[in-house]
Amino acid sequence: MGDTRVDDTTSTRRFREKRDAILAAAAEAINEQSAKGMTFADVARRVGLNTTSVTYYFKRKEDLAAAAFEYTLDYLLRMLDEAMLADTPAERVATYLRLNMERLARIERGEEKQFAVLSDLRATEDPVRTKLMAGWREVFRRTRLLWGPATNRARTDLASARAHVLLENTFWMPVWLPRYDVDQWPRACERLIDLFRHGVAGPAAAWSPHPIALGHDDPVPGREAFLLAATRLINELGYRGASVQRIASELNVTKGSFYHHLDAKDDLVAACYRRSFDTIAAAQRQADERGGTQWQRLCDTVATLLDVQFSEHGPLLRTTALSGLPTETRAAMVERSNRIARRFAGTISDGVAEGTIRAVDSLIAAQAMMALLNAAFDMRKWAWSMPRERAAALYASTLMFGMFDDRAL
Repeated sequence: MGDTRVDDTTSTRRFREKRDAILAAAAEAINEQSAKGMTFADVARRVGLNTTSVTYYFKRKEDLAAAAFEYTLDYLLRMLDEAMLADTPAERVATYLRLNMERLARIERGEEKQFAVLSDLRATEDPVRTKLMAGWREVFRRTRLLWGPATNRARTDLASARAHVLLENTFWMPVWLPRYDVDQWPRACERLIDLFRHGVAGPAAAWSPHPIALGHDDPVPGREAFLLAATRLINELGYRGASVQRIASELNVTKGSFYHHLDAKDDLVAACYRRSFDTIAAAQRQADERGGTQWQRLCDTVATLLDVQFSEHGPLLRTTALSGLPTETRAAMVERSNRIARRFAGTISDGVAEGTIRAVDSLIAAQAMMALLNAAFDMRKWAWSMPRERAAALYASTLMFGMFDDRAL
């Protein structure tokens, strides 16, 4: 007579292995198509099962997406717990970045599966959404603790900015790290750590920006308001969460009005991206036309774009919407983003040459700057609790002066 305990253990292990394989496949599908775009059929195909087999483990698609997001949140918390074992804030941040890089390297080598990006959390429905957002707030709180307990409101505000920029940069790493050979990833990570530790500011640099007045002269009447409403909703709910009906309702117009401006939803997202990229490029170009040191041009550009992000009227579209676009359109938007990043890299390189910017890896610094500016939209409520100039100074200081410099207080 066989040992039923052995059979039970084997059965439990197989159940767990298959469930983990389904979660990994769901994460891949979410990252490519968003949570709302994921289907049971696609997940089943990725793991070589039929749809009925997947529903044995997860009754609803929403349950599967929630489980994938919960896995990501738990993984982030484990890395943060490990990072907290280091003695100083600088060592904790460095440890957290290295853990992320090592995870990405294992994924690249096929030793580990990717986890679901969290851009679609807000697009989930209650009661799942409430639980997931509570998990995200805990991740944010633990990240903030890498700098130790805050002793006053000003330090809490600064730690919040630092935590947000750190998290967003770790989420952005998979975008630019693959441009390097895997054996170069540790070196790239160390350069990012150096950037966070010391910032880009030269020894005599001070934060004294002169923001640029940007105007949007759209030749199509009403189109600018339409793109702004769409941008806000897509940022908050993701590409698939922001339906055409929802965008139209936001503006109190009919769906027919939507199709008066654009032919399809993909055209809308592409138009929102073009508007956002045009805004960034205009700030860069006008800062160059003003002249002055490269440091001053960088400060003026960053302050201008943070003002856009923190305003109630003009946010830039988050890169998280890219996953919902057709491959060809997505590639075109990524290339435009890369051109903007290269312009930042040029400013930083020239600043290093003239001595107003510290010697940093300009390509990596430019990518960190793109992540900082792109993610600032999520900090609007934080920024609205203080004067706009102070919010910009605190938030920008994370890269301009580093994450351990308190001169912005």
